[in-house]
Amino acid sequence: MRNTIRLAAVFCAVLLIVTGITLRLRHISTANAHKDDLLVVHEWGTFTSIAGKDGVALDWRPLNGATDLPKFVHTMRDGRGFRQGSPKVDLRAQVRMETPVLYFYSNHEMNIAAEVKFPKGTITEWYPQARSVEAGINWGNLKIAPGAAFNLPADYSDNHYYAARETDAAPVQVCGMTGKPAEQEKFLFYRGVGSFDLPLSVTHANDRLTLQNRGREQISRVIIFENQNGKTGYRVIDNFAGETVSERPKLDQNVEAVIRDLRQALVSSGLYEKEAEAMIKTWRNSWFEEGLRVFYILPRAVTDQTLPLQITPQPAELVRVLVGRTEVITPQMKDAVKKQVSRLNDPSPSVREEARLAIQKLGRFYEPVLKLIVADEKDPLLRARIQRILDSPSTRGE
Repeated sequence: MRNTIRLAAVFCAVLLIVTGITLRLRHISTANAHKDDLLVVHEWGTFTSIAGKDGVALDWRPLNGATDLPKFVHTMRDGRGFRQGSPKVDLRAQVRMETPVLYFYSNHEMNIAAEVKFPKGTITEWYPQARSVEAGINWGNLKIAPGAAFNLPADYSDNHYYAARETDAAPVQVCGMTGKPAEQEKFLFYRGVGSFDLPLSVTHANDRLTLQNRGREQISRVIIFENQNGKTGYRVIDNFAGETVSERPKLDQNVEAVIRDLRQALVSSGLYEKEAEAMIKTWRNSWFEEGLRVFYILPRAVTDQTLPLQITPQPAELVRVLVGRTEVITPQMKDAVKKQVSRLNDPSPSVREEARLAIQKLGRFYEPVLKLIVADEKDPLLRARIQRILDSPSTRGE
């Protein structure tokens, strides 16, 4: 009888052990299955605006300049939902939405759907091809293919677009339009212009900047940056709310220092190191060129409201880091441009050409600078010269 009881006890113990191991193996298998299905999506981009006298962003033509994109990128010329006879260089807006890119990470091949709404703007460029570009952009169904050896497009130019590929994100393949061949890329890229309120207001007077956070959420980091003739300086404000007045930064620092602070802000906001590096590499020449500007990390709620994003299936992690960039037109800049305008009627053709090129060196920002000058200019001759520049189609570019 005792032997029978002992055998029964041993049997029960073995059964419990086996059952426990089985349940554990099932748990591990289930956990791994969930892990395999994880989808991570990260996004970065920039909202560029120009500060007006009252802190309200100026109305300008953000695309009034030479293109900075490879030739294979799709534009509103060959997209859907745009009016005929309305070239993108004539689009007026307060904000240029620059190069948002969406990265995808998964442990295995997946089919997903992606759509971004832009209720207060117009999508002007994108890649790969989308199913529709109306009140936003819808790529429809796309394939995420980790490790796939896709032949990514190139136009063999030294273009800053390609820097965005330097991450560990999975390649994506999109069949955006029926009857068109599939297109591949390391991300989804889109760009546009719009008119909407940004949370940070910037005004400049007496060599001081007045910054006001008009939004509900704190701005995690604000960087005031200036470059004059290659001399640079910057100031950092963390967890900014309310209003503050700041002197223009002393020009006693190098660009690498501000890049380190900006990189830290991007990573702290959720980007991977390689993503932050790719963003900075993409915009380094533009962000740190001559001039006075303010960078800041947009609160996530502002990004979601401005650019509602829908990914199906829903990602396990979604990071969106949009950087606001506010250009500040200083009195020194206006004086320099006025000097060049006064040379446009010089008897010497070479002097006139030098003046024209000096004005156009401002690129897409020359128009708002001239608008601010002409608004205050009392000399009717100078006003007429400026207006001729503003009306000249030769200053436009594709």
